Amino acid sequence: MPNYDYRCKQCDHVFEVFQSMNDDKLTDCPQADCSGQIKRLLGTGAGIIFKGSGFYETDYRSDSYKAGEKKASESGSSKPEKKESKPAKSSD
Repeated sequence: MPNYDYRCKQCDHVFEVFQSMNDDKLTDCPQADCSGQIKRLLGTGAGIIFKGSGFYETDYRSDSYKAGEKKASESGSSKPEKKESKPAKSSD
């Protein structure tokens, strides 16, 4: 459930309310000496926080791909060996 920010149009009191997205908007200022109308403020919202696995492309690989990768790694042919290259001689 999100937090919503409200501001009173009469006294400029700003407050935050924790309520369901399905709840009706509040209409009256909660200040004891004010009976003004309030307006829900548009906020930027909270930043998205990714926790746990499942947020990388490789986390969603198919079972057949994972089996083939495991088989390739067991046989040792998953990556070709790099060959050392000697620098070319320059002709001056």
